[in-house]
Amino acid sequence: MTPRKPSVLVIAEAANPEWVSVPLIGWSLGTALREVADVHLVTQIRNRDAILRAGLEEGREFTVIDSEAVTRPMWRLANALRMGQGKGWTMMTAASALAYPYFEHLVWKRFGPDIRAGRFDIVHRVTPLTPTTVSSLSWKCAAAGIPFVVGPLNGGVPWPRDFDAERRREREWLSYVRGAYKLLPGRSRMLEATSAIIVGSRHTESEIPARYADKVFYLPENAIDPGRFNRLAAQDISGPLRAVFIGRLVPYKGPDMLLEAAAGLIRDGKLILDIVGDGPMRSDLEALAGRLSLGSAVTFHGMVPHDRVQDIAVGSNLLTFPSIREFGGGVVLEAMALGVVPVVVDYGGPGELVTDETGYRIPIGDRSGVIAGLRRTLEAIVADPSALPRMAGAAQDRVATSFTWPAKARQVAGIYDEILAAGRAEPHPD
Repeated sequence: MTPRKPSVLVIAEAANPEWVSVPLIGWSLGTALREVADVHLVTQIRNRDAILRAGLEEGREFTVIDSEAVTRPMWRLANALRMGQGKGWTMMTAASALAYPYFEHLVWKRFGPDIRAGRFDIVHRVTPLTPTTVSSLSWKCAAAGIPFVVGPLNGGVPWPRDFDAERRREREWLSYVRGAYKLLPGRSRMLEATSAIIVGSRHTESEIPARYADKVFYLPENAIDPGRFNRLAAQDISGPLRAVFIGRLVPYKGPDMLLEAAAGLIRDGKLILDIVGDGPMRSDLEALAGRLSLGSAVTFHGMVPHDRVQDIAVGSNLLTFPSIREFGGGVVLEAMALGVVPVVVDYGGPGELVTDETGYRIPIGDRSGVIAGLRRTLEAIVADPSALPRMAGAAQDRVATSFTWPAKARQVAGIYDEILAAGRAEPHPD
């Protein structure tokens, strides 16, 4: 007899199949979990139309919560404070954290009776990903004897000491006081009431107090949809190598460092570079490419729809991505899935995703050190690219084994099994 799948209420305030970043993670993981659990998705009303277009039935498979009365004004305020420049993302995170309790209040108002009645075996908050957001649902579920799971949590990777100028250019003023979130009312109560804490990075793991270590599961939050990234880079190493940068054109992603590091190889006709993405640095980058005399060997593609990014990336040998403060690094997995070998800075998410067998990691240092390390690595690859096809194959194997959404769902299912095998907590007063 096939074991009954656990019934799971998945809370993903951000879950949208037509967007990228956190909303796509919320949607992708929530959807993948349907293979291992009986899932009902709860999300914000802004995602309704996209989810309906994806084929889910409202009411039976998902429910939307309208918290816009609080969320929209907070979003507008945060966007005004960052002056709409595509920078200051911690301001948006802070605004979301302030608005989120109202969303959970409405979730409990709608689903509290079902949770108390034991309709769900588990309640799992997938998004927000940030560990700075407290969930009152945790202790409300514990009071009802229902296990509460949170995560994957990720974020807050410290700014490298030698990149304070980039931090200021990013307008990340709140990052100087981010650690204060550990003092937020309810944080300790949430960690105590939670049955499983899934962390998406080793840094986030280090921020969980040691007394909760037995609840912590390490699981990077990013994965790829094999249906979206289903092509194969040829890894033609006979002529000039081709590199691609994919990401917002902002200081911490390091596109200017890439241009400076690769300039000599580009001028010598040994490397061609595609830059996919847009942002406040674009005009400065185009001017820098002009000053470096890089000519037509560098193409600025601007913003490209997510489902078309692979059409450009698949023509590349290398993903050159010198971001110095990346939490997850989904673009790195996407490149690896295509057989494009990543060259990343060994810090934050990318450094945890890439191994010596699947790519190249540049030691973190100051700006000149990163540029020099990236230049040396690119020069060595161009001088002898024979390892690229083998590394591309290893990268694809690594993604297929551990970093597809079905693989992620199976890993989460193992966590569900573990906490359910331990038995439901005895209900206790709220």
